[in-house]
Amino acid sequence: MTSKITSPLTPAKIIEHLNRYIIGQDKAKRAVAIALRNRIRRRALPPEIAHEVMPKNILMVGPTGVGKTEIARRLATLSNAPFVKVEATKFTEIGYVGRDVENIIRDLTEFAVSMVRKRLIEEVQTPARERAEERLLDALLPRPEKKFSMPDFMRAFAGSGRESDSDSEDDKSEQETLAQTEENNKTRERFRKMLKEGKLDNRDVEIEVNDNMTALPIFGSPGMDVMGINITEMIGGIMPKKTKKRHMKIKEAMRLLQQEEAEKLIDTDAMAKEALDMAQEDGIVFLDEIDKVVVKGGSSHGPDVSREGVQRDLLPIVEGSVVQTRYGPVKTDHILFIAAGAFSGVKPSDLIPELQGRFPIRVELEPLSWENLQQILTEPENSLIRQYEALISTEGTELEFTKEATEQIAKLAHKMNSEMEDIGARRLHTMMEQLLEEISFSVSDMDVDKITITPEMVKEKLSRLVENRDIRRYLL
Repeated sequence: MTSKITSPLTPAKIIEHLNRYIIGQDKAKRAVAIALRNRIRRRALPPEIAHEVMPKNILMVGPTGVGKTEIARRLATLSNAPFVKVEATKFTEIGYVGRDVENIIRDLTEFAVSMVRKRLIEEVQTPARERAEERLLDALLPRPEKKFSMPDFMRAFAGSGRESDSDSEDDKSEQETLAQTEENNKTRERFRKMLKEGKLDNRDVEIEVNDNMTALPIFGSPGMDVMGINITEMIGGIMPKKTKKRHMKIKEAMRLLQQEEAEKLIDTDAMAKEALDMAQEDGIVFLDEIDKVVVKGGSSHGPDVSREGVQRDLLPIVEGSVVQTRYGPVKTDHILFIAAGAFSGVKPSDLIPELQGRFPIRVELEPLSWENLQQILTEPENSLIRQYEALISTEGTELEFTKEATEQIAKLAHKMNSEMEDIGARRLHTMMEQLLEEISFSVSDMDVDKITITPEMVKEKLSRLVENRDIRRYLL
């Protein structure tokens, strides 16, 4: 029986979220929104059908700096999914020097483990702090050693002549011990209250903590890496953990001890299992520069043979296989792969046919117009202009850009992209640094409340660089 989806992440809501950070590229946004919604739909299907529903991987074609990576990254953040971005050029065919493509899945698994660990640590902060408090109180008020007390059944055989005197002395000693214990408990509670109120934060204390520096890296053979075996962890599990005493302020000691206790409270087996499930069911892999391992015409000869080899090594991972990691095997059948490339010298059809078939959805991203560039400067949350305004505001000076100034910046950036290599929105970063270099340097020594960036100022700072072909070759 198929259940109705209750998730609020509809395709329209997904695109609405992406629009907050990425300008334009509606086709690409629509494609990833449907892909994410299909994942949610799949979870509502009966297991026998859900197993057969494979993700529809996406191939994005477009110049650099137009939003390919950002779309994938924001999608992963929105869905709270493990995400890795890798460059296809970093990997080589098996047998060549370089990284094995299976490391992509291992990196994805590590990211998933990090996500789960972070969440679990946050969940156990309350009991971890309680444990840390006890350890700190033990360091501040060492518990008194218990004196040996002779049991009653032994006293009967201890000698008849001194029995009453011994009983009297033991009773007195026990009363003194009880009184001392009660006084120690009161003192401990007073210190606990002061600890909670932060009154002891600046007091020095000596605590015993794990000595992480004693763990030395142990290098195994390449075969160990392929099997996902970590030799250092294996040895670490056999050898006892070492501790060392450290002097520090109580505030810092509390943070360190709380972190240690939180790690102890985590069920590592459950953490690994949850992370493996996340990587398998929700993982997103962004394969950038896929066009760099494509040979024009689709045929490989001579030194280009390793490029096609990388494609063939990628094929089983994208197609669906099992990769061994140090946390266990990961099935790649339901991982979403988003590949991207400029494809300026080659075509998507130059990919090997088998790999082409594994990226059924292809979207072309458009080059950015000057209007798009102005929107990128001003509209997204934490846009480039907002970042610079925030930075300068820390000096007590308000930085303001007029609308005409942002238009001028965008038009100059677009001119540079059209006359030189098109690097998309990345051109804006270079131009903004050139424009604000003098302000960033001298604002610390200026006594001014507000600086307004006008189109005249933009022309004065940037036009010479844009018009001078020799200078812009190096600066822009």
